Amino acid sequence: MSTPVPTKDTFREMYAQAAPWDIGRPQQPFVQAAGEIQGLVLDAGCGTGDTALFFAERGCTVTGVDFLEEPIQRAKQKAAQRKIQATFLVHDALKLSALGQQFDNAIDSGLFHVFSDDDRKRYVAELAAVLKPGGKYFVMCFSDKEPGTEGPRRVSKAEIGAAFTHGWKIESIEAVHFEISATLPRHMQFSPGGPQAWFAKIRREK
Repeated sequence: MSTPVPTKDTFREMYAQAAPWDIGRPQQPFVQAAGEIQGLVLDAGCGTGDTALFFAERGCTVTGVDFLEEPIQRAKQKAAQRKIQATFLVHDALKLSALGQQFDNAIDSGLFHVFSDDDRKRYVAELAAVLKPGGKYFVMCFSDKEPGTEGPRRVSKAEIGAAFTHGWKIESIEAVHFEISATLPRHMQFSPGGPQAWFAKIRREK
């Protein structure tokens, strides 16, 4: 049985507590790829902003979007406290073209895997609309190698490939692990070292 697609209320409940993915810093694969990510950067599903702020501090012009008000408010507070300039907007990632802007790179730490099949297609089309030709999309998502059913929908390497066909070139897909909060509820059990994930670098073809 497939994992249900989470709703806004699901995420609101998670943010009302300590969301497992909210670790106060970027996931390590994004840190390791930082040298490849420059210019105008879109953080799709930015949450409370730690990854966006990391790249903004490195000199990127970053726009972070999330469909909930709570994480965006927290992201703005972090930016003010750290005196880092970044733009954070409450915005639906399935309507990225409505931003009226194009970006050199897009980053996605844990958004891709929440979509239904139909919404995944819409999301990829919206990414194509806002990424400049030659721009790259860096995505980290739950892997089908992760056992059990806790957490979000699992994604296979083949599914990533199938989602990014015409107009895209997959440069790499690497097996990695999500780091998760130390305050994870006891009933949630994942692989040692954190949930298994894929980290992919995908280029928008010219």
